[in-house]
Amino acid sequence: MTYPSIFITGTGTGVGKTIVGSAILHYWSSLGLFPRVMKPLESGCISGLDVPSDAIALRDAASDSRSLDQICPYRYKSPLAPLYATEIEGNHIDYSKILTMISELKSYKGPVIIEGCGGLMVPLTPEIQMIDLIKDSELDLVIISSLGLGCLNHTQLTLQIAESKGIRVSGIILNDVDGVPDVSKKRNPQAIRELCSVPLIGVFPYIPDLVNKFSSSNEKNRELESKEKLIAAMSSLDLKKLKV
Repeated sequence: MTYPSIFITGTGTGVGKTIVGSAILHYWSSLGLFPRVMKPLESGCISGLDVPSDAIALRDAASDSRSLDQICPYRYKSPLAPLYATEIEGNHIDYSKILTMISELKSYKGPVIIEGCGGLMVPLTPEIQMIDLIKDSELDLVIISSLGLGCLNHTQLTLQIAESKGIRVSGIILNDVDGVPDVSKKRNPQAIRELCSVPLIGVFPYIPDLVNKFSSSNEKNRELESKEKLIAAMSSLDLKKLKV
């Protein structure tokens, strides 16, 4: 059996990479596929370096029991691109270490998601950007874009720069980040189909009251509620369109 191994990027920060990635991981877990996950770098860990919220959300969605250092080896408090976070905090990035960890993860007999930080052009070192990590990891790319106004420009730019580097893009997922009605949200999915050379995997719906479990006083019940909502939302995505 062939399992998907994909790299998830966004057209920018705040488009919902982690929410969509968590939903896919919860869904795979519900099928008994035991996915694994990695977020090599996370900045903006305002609650402390032991609480990288995105990496933990992905780890929990995958039920991945590996250590946090294996899942998210580079963590920073500063809400900056990794290159500039290292200027303040140190912990400079060993690029070859990340590539080795991704290579080892690719050999796992199950589905794998690697999540980037920000968009393709985020600098990791003075010489290396996120797009280089994606290319060198030799994984197919899934692009997450906000559904609303600006989607067409941002999505096409991300797709074009990825393809110019020889990266194979499996598809695009549009994410409704705020649930606010907008005429562009009605037209954009078909526009993406018309303008882009890769499949639209689907439109991920806005989920009201999706709870960050770290702020919940009734953690287990609310975590379960969030998990059920994320799995239910997967009906809007056609994962068969992934080129795996």
